[in-house]
Amino acid sequence: MQNKGLIKLFAFLFGIVSIYQLSYTFITSKIEKDAKVFAANSIPESEEGYAAKRDALEARYLDSIGENPILGYTTYDEAKKKELNKGLDLKGGINVTLQISVKDILKGLANNTKNPAFNKSLADADAASKNSDDTYLELFFEAFEANKGDSKLASPDIFANKGLSDVINFQMSDAEVKPIIRTKIDESIVSAFEVLRERIDGFGVTQPNIQREGNSGRILVELPGARDIARAQDLLSSTAQLEFWETYKQSNPSLSTFLQNANEKLKTLVVTENVEQAPKPETELDSLLSDVAQDSLDLSQDVNPLFSLLLPSNPGGNALVSVAIKDTAKVGEYLRMKEIRRLIPADIQFVKFVWERPTEGSEVVDLYALKSNRDGTPRISGDVVSDARADFDQFNRPAVSMTMNTTGAKEWEKLTGDAFNNQTGIAIVLDNKVYTAPGVSTGPISGGRSEITGDFTVNETKDISNVLRAGKLPASADIIQSEIVGPSLGQEAIDSGFMSFLIAMAFVLLWMIFYYGKGGAFANIALILNIVLIFGVLASLNAVLTLPGIAGIVLTIGMSVDANVLIFERIKEELAKGKGKSLAVADGFSNALSSILDANITTGLTALILLIFGTGPIKGFATTLIIGILTSLFTAIFITRLLVDWYISGKGRTLDFSTPITKNLFKNANINFLSKRKISYIFSSVLVLIGLFSLFTQGLQQGVDFVGGRSYQIRFEKVVNPSEIASELTTVFGSGTNVKTFGEANQIKVTTAYKVDVEGIEVDNEIQDKLYTTLQKYLPNGTSFEDFKVGSGDSAIGIMQSVKVGPTIADDIKNNAFLAIIGSLFVVFLYILVRFRKWQFSLGAVVAVFHDVLIVLGIFSVFGKIMPFSMEIDQAFIAAILTVIGYSLNDTVVVFDRIREIIAEKGWKAGENTNQALNSTLSRTLNTSLTTLVVLLAIFIFGGESLRGFMFAMIVGIVVGTYSSLFIATPVMFDFLKKGVQQGKEE
Repeated sequence: MQNKGLIKLFAFLFGIVSIYQLSYTFITSKIEKDAKVFAANSIPESEEGYAAKRDALEARYLDSIGENPILGYTTYDEAKKKELNKGLDLKGGINVTLQISVKDILKGLANNTKNPAFNKSLADADAASKNSDDTYLELFFEAFEANKGDSKLASPDIFANKGLSDVINFQMSDAEVKPIIRTKIDESIVSAFEVLRERIDGFGVTQPNIQREGNSGRILVELPGARDIARAQDLLSSTAQLEFWETYKQSNPSLSTFLQNANEKLKTLVVTENVEQAPKPETELDSLLSDVAQDSLDLSQDVNPLFSLLLPSNPGGNALVSVAIKDTAKVGEYLRMKEIRRLIPADIQFVKFVWERPTEGSEVVDLYALKSNRDGTPRISGDVVSDARADFDQFNRPAVSMTMNTTGAKEWEKLTGDAFNNQTGIAIVLDNKVYTAPGVSTGPISGGRSEITGDFTVNETKDISNVLRAGKLPASADIIQSEIVGPSLGQEAIDSGFMSFLIAMAFVLLWMIFYYGKGGAFANIALILNIVLIFGVLASLNAVLTLPGIAGIVLTIGMSVDANVLIFERIKEELAKGKGKSLAVADGFSNALSSILDANITTGLTALILLIFGTGPIKGFATTLIIGILTSLFTAIFITRLLVDWYISGKGRTLDFSTPITKNLFKNANINFLSKRKISYIFSSVLVLIGLFSLFTQGLQQGVDFVGGRSYQIRFEKVVNPSEIASELTTVFGSGTNVKTFGEANQIKVTTAYKVDVEGIEVDNEIQDKLYTTLQKYLPNGTSFEDFKVGSGDSAIGIMQSVKVGPTIADDIKNNAFLAIIGSLFVVFLYILVRFRKWQFSLGAVVAVFHDVLIVLGIFSVFGKIMPFSMEIDQAFIAAILTVIGYSLNDTVVVFDRIREIIAEKGWKAGENTNQALNSTLSRTLNTSLTTLVVLLAIFIFGGESLRGFMFAMIVGIVVGTYSSLFIATPVMFDFLKKGVQQGKEE
């Protein structure tokens, strides 16, 4: 081997850099462990709210030592930025995909036009977007072409308005306007991206990840380690639409008249049933409602649809009335009815009704009546705020202090002057919720300084000031996909992932020594270095380690073993020919190189396809697989070679690459594979037909990734009956709700399509509330809603993980999965065609791959409802299928490579030499398959419930792939050769 000194230097430096990069992870782990111990010793479990107090104490401890020097080259704060990133499934936290509303941006650019063609085109684009892969903007342009009539995009009441006058004029054609609008949309999405990034930076999560997804208007945000999930969701989806309005007086006679008339009108519109109910315990709220029923608002002894839901608000305040939170939806529905809106008196005809922001633990909220105008625009909007910061008011309560620009200061002085003169209040509204509505007692306020007060926590004032400083989003941001993992589940994933990793490593290391003796020991040294390099590269690239990523690393162990097995088997063949040890080693490495490269390139191509089309954890799997392929090639080809050359260079040293037990295994193998091809064709055809029949009749269990919906992994203290729970939840969420045991008998997975088309955190909260209410009897006494919710603490009871996928993104995931599989097959077909120069080789490989994929799909269809673990088809399953494709091709390419080599020397000879080639690779095929299978079985058994379906698909794929490379790929290739070529008569 040439340039040994250079390779040694490179290997040494590569190893040192990897260890250096990983040192930051070891430092932060040690310090955080010390912080946990300190907090646990300081706050006993008997103390109320101990978990939250311990978290706070840990944070203070880490802050206090953050700048202290460690080992002379770093600090905790610096090491935290450079440690190996852990993904959501290992650390807990939240991962969301936000869809920036292009519709909102278009309406804003068109100045909220009333143009009928424009608005109909928006409605048509809404409908079309549910069943189309095109962007919303392109769908809008198509709809506008169909609806425009005499209008055009450059009409004065569409885009040729004052706001766009510098880039669009009346004379422009639609073709000229479209690229300008595309640019404006892109600018708005970039603006949203920057706003979100600034908000996330102020949230306080280490190693957040935020990235745009092409031109789709989607933004992916991952906050590993985030514990306050509700706070994170509010931060991400809040538009930060700040508005200042003047309120109407509580005693305004026109409002009183309107409420009276609305109540009377509703008596004729609403059918109210008086159903006798069994007496129930009376709460404080019920008592309050009972008292109000007797007061002056109840003007009739009859049923009052509206007045029966209203409570008197604080006398002297600026709210109109109060309403129980449970009744706000009904009251809002009444006030939005067209028949009711017509009753509003002319002097308040543009009144805007807005709810107060509900505070934690409150059962009642206020309803405000705001002075609005024909266009529904506020007196002052939030874009005049130049600065905002968390502060404390005169009573030392958390508040938000704001400073306005010059324009805002003038408007603020005018607004406060009007409120003082009219003796009304000023409602400060953020995202359509009134945060506070104080009166003005000292006349107009100059200078543009103002303050938002309310029943805030310190974190809330930090978040509000953060979003106001970052600015408002240019459009609403809907969470169309989310995954939330509780911290305790993340820790379990780490424990189970590394347990499977260590068991797999131990087996492989022992097996290599058992089978290859000293040569196996050298391969083990190279393998351990390979693992160090993989983790080092991941840390240096700031890549994220996920549970599928650990699976990718463990699979890399099998591939690294495969390369060494190929080399050792070729060296054994050269030694058997009587060559000297140095020449045998040199020829063995040289002859194995072609097979190693072909096998790893085909697997690498499938990993690359995964990286392009996959999302989230699947990208993590692909990343580690690609890194693992590169490091495996380096360690197997160079490091193992250095060690072997070093050893055999010593006097009197022998290296047989076998042990007494394994020395003659497969040595005289002489199986006539081609003669058995008819049996294998029949056997495989039967398996494939059974699978296809099941696929067409039963189908596959598609996960929420592909059909949309929400799924929840819920753990209980005791064993539960999923059928019983399914019956109860079906009455709550409707048909299609699926409940099944997930892992242990005290854990279930609930999947529902309930309100899957409705976006917003309110729906997520509603579903969690319904789950808690329905399942409360199965939970330990005293389990609160907060304890039950995702991410509410380290408790091992309640919702451990939740996933939400909107129907639109589910279609995209399904399409990407299909493209990934087809793209992988096409790329590999071309590679094999170029590499082997005969289309029969490509055909044999692709037929074998289709055979493997159909059998895996068939097994998942046939046994999907029988197996005691989840066999849903999701993104992880697609990753497994692509890995199976890669492995099957890996195996097939090694076999084809040996066939090509032997045929080049001896010709075809009616299949005799083809059989010889297959027999000569048998030791390698079974060795690699066995080690890879044991590795996968270790993950399957010890790697956690979420990986079981993924691993099962790969286990089946490895078994079937090994079989197909011998009994399908080669026979198909041979059968499609010309008769003359088969007999060796022509080439």
